[in-house]
Amino acid sequence: MAPPSSPAEAPPTPWWERAAIFLLLAHRRPATRYWEVDALRGLAILLMVIYHFAFDLVWFGYARVALTSGFWLICARTSAILFLLLVGVALVLDDARRATRGRARPPYAPYFIRGLKVLGWGLVISLVSWAVVGRPGILFGILHLIGLSILLAYPFLRRLSFSAAAGLIVILVGVALNRMPAAHAGWLWLGWRPVALQQLDYFPLLPWFGVVLLGVAAGQWAYPGGVRRWPLPEWGGCAIVRLLVGLGQRSLLIYLVHQPFFFALLTLVGLLAPAP
Repeated sequence: MAPPSSPAEAPPTPWWERAAIFLLLAHRRPATRYWEVDALRGLAILLMVIYHFAFDLVWFGYARVALTSGFWLICARTSAILFLLLVGVALVLDDARRATRGRARPPYAPYFIRGLKVLGWGLVISLVSWAVVGRPGILFGILHLIGLSILLAYPFLRRLSFSAAAGLIVILVGVALNRMPAAHAGWLWLGWRPVALQQLDYFPLLPWFGVVLLGVAAGQWAYPGGVRRWPLPEWGGCAIVRLLVGLGQRSLLIYLVHQPFFFALLTLVGLLAPAP
C-alpha cells in the first residue's frame, strides 16, 4: 500500500513580491483577509486619485475648479478620513493575527519598523515635492502622519473605550490648536503652524491622529479578536469589488506613482497643446 502523499508545498514567493512586501508596496496574503477592508481602502485611494487629478488640471491651467469647497472638498476629506480610519482597523487586525501565533502580546518591534518605513516614504515625498514644485511643498503630509500614528498607536490596540475617548479628545484639541497661529514652523507636525506657511498636503498629528484612534476603536468593535462580528455577503468575486480590493492592496504603490504619472502626462500634453 502506497504511503499517503504529503500536502503540496506552496510555491516560493518571487523575489520582486518579497521586495514589494518589504517596502510596503504590496500586502502580505494572510489566511484570513476581509474583502470589505481592502475594498474600502481601494475606494479611498480611488477618491484620492480623482481629487489629485482635478488638482493637477487646475495646477497646469486646464481647469478652473474650486477645490477647497463643495464636491471636491468632500471628495478629499472623505478619502482622507476613510483611509485613516482603515489604518486603525488594519492595526487591530494585524495585532489579532500576531496574537494567534502563540503570543499573548505581540512585540512592538514590527510596528516600530513599519512606522519608520512609512515615515521614510513620507520623506521621499517631501524631497520630491521640494525638487519638483518648490514651495509650497509637503513637509508633513498623510504618509508622515500614518508613519507616526503607527509608532504611537500600539498602547491603544486592545483598549476600545480608551481608544475612542482618546480619539475624540485628540480631535477636539487639534481643532482648537489649528486655530492658533505659531511664530515658527517647528511645531508644524503637531498641528501648530504659522498662518502664512501653506502646504500642498498637510495632515498634522492633531487632530488627524484622533481619526486613526477612532479607527482602532472601530476595528476592536467590528472585529473582536480579529473575527468579523457579523456575516457579510461574499462580494469579493464581484468585478467592481475585485477592482477596489486590488487597489486597496496596493494603496501605497498607487499613492507614490500616481502624481509623477499625472505630472508627466500633463507636461507632455502641455508641450503638444498648451493650456489657454
